[in-house]
Amino acid sequence: MENVLYIRLRHRIQVREESLVKLGQIAQLIAPEPILESIRDIPVHHVTVEDKNIIVVDVMTAIRRINAVHPSLDIQTIGPVQTIIEVVYEKKKVSLPLFAGVWLLLFIGTALAIINFHEDVSMREVHQRMYFFITGRVDPHPLIYQIPYSIGLGLGMILFFNHVFKKRINEEPSPLEVEMFNYQQDLDQYVIMHENKESQKKLDDH
Repeated sequence: MENVLYIRLRHRIQVREESLVKLGQIAQLIAPEPILESIRDIPVHHVTVEDKNIIVVDVMTAIRRINAVHPSLDIQTIGPVQTIIEVVYEKKKVSLPLFAGVWLLLFIGTALAIINFHEDVSMREVHQRMYFFITGRVDPHPLIYQIPYSIGLGLGMILFFNHVFKKRINEEPSPLEVEMFNYQQDLDQYVIMHENKESQKKLDDH
């Protein structure tokens, strides 16, 4: 067991531009203490402008880097065989007028969508009929239904998205977060498959 290294690649990590990515960043490692730190510091990839924003590192690349430093190690791989390195570039500051314009556009679009939906399903007529069935009177503006309904609509959206501004209500993910997670998983799978095809094409060309 003294010369055994267990390596498990992480699924995705984020690094800054022009970073030197080390093995300890992209993988979980179990090895003898005397050599563990040196293994973590093994360079795997130097991020350049040509890499753009996504880099895929294969487990075979990691093994080659380890063997170059510790050729006598018995390397045991566990889990994923690729890790995705996302390059995070410095964000440009968004101007206040642009932010306000986008916010106003989204607000108006959302309001129009809700209004059009209620018009399509004749929500006002539904409230009027409910008021007539219960009270026996005709009221063109049954506020006793419309006001609680409007409040409930807003509260329902808060509960659905599980957020009040930036504050999370509970630890349960919202449906939107689940969909975003599924989308990210599909995107990562596509990136890995595309990278494998590109790598195979380069090997065939050589």
